[in-house]
Amino acid sequence: MDTQLSPLELRRKIRSGEFTGNTSGYCQGFVQGNLAIMPKEWANEFLQFCQLNPKPCPVIGMSSQPGEFMLPTLGEDLDIRSDIPKYRIYEKGVLTQEVTDIRDFWRDDLVAFLLGCSFSFEEALIADGLEVRNITEGVNVPMYRTNIECQPAGRFSGTTVVSMRPMKPADAIRAIQICTRFPSVHGAPLHFGDPAQIGIIDINTPDFGDAVTIKEGEVPVFWACGVTPQVAIEQAQPDFCITHSPGHMLVSDLPNSRLAIL
Repeated sequence: MDTQLSPLELRRKIRSGEFTGNTSGYCQGFVQGNLAIMPKEWANEFLQFCQLNPKPCPVIGMSSQPGEFMLPTLGEDLDIRSDIPKYRIYEKGVLTQEVTDIRDFWRDDLVAFLLGCSFSFEEALIADGLEVRNITEGVNVPMYRTNIECQPAGRFSGTTVVSMRPMKPADAIRAIQICTRFPSVHGAPLHFGDPAQIGIIDINTPDFGDAVTIKEGEVPVFWACGVTPQVAIEQAQPDFCITHSPGHMLVSDLPNSRLAIL
């Protein structure tokens, strides 16, 4: 499908069921977001968790009140219940199913959070001449659970999930310089080099997403990832919660340039 669709055009194709894939490489220039939806009695603790862990959980938008599913500050005709390609349903912290629409699951007490996504800074890397392997190979970015502990908040705790892009060491340094300008979409990498130092046993077997080729002379570069809340949800075990499926983001109307520090 045409990667140059506008965010509104892509969201409408997602809503109709025409598009259900991962959103990396689509709608370049616009902010993509990770999703977490939970009952209002959990929302304040989750917001505090995000505030204490801004690298993996940078909040870029949320419901103005419980039950709100249209988010006009993030995009025209944006319905959080239908405009993400794939959702995950959790019950008591356990993933029970993946669906392409959550209108049948919606409740008046739910609060939605949108968190910054690394897909937004991929555009800046490519514009600077750096290769983003998952886009080159047409797959979802590889993501891994780590041993990097998050700061707990109330019932929420857990370890950080990271996304990985292989690069030559000089390109990794340049990526750090570029991504430092984008703290709202995870900012600079957390680590590059030996995966075992952050608890990753097998770099070729990601916990989420797809493996990519790591060429001779390249090192894996790891960014904090917005899948981290899914680990926190597994730990906290709220009765009911909804997230995006990894790699399947909300594409907003917000320009990436709005998030950059100049």
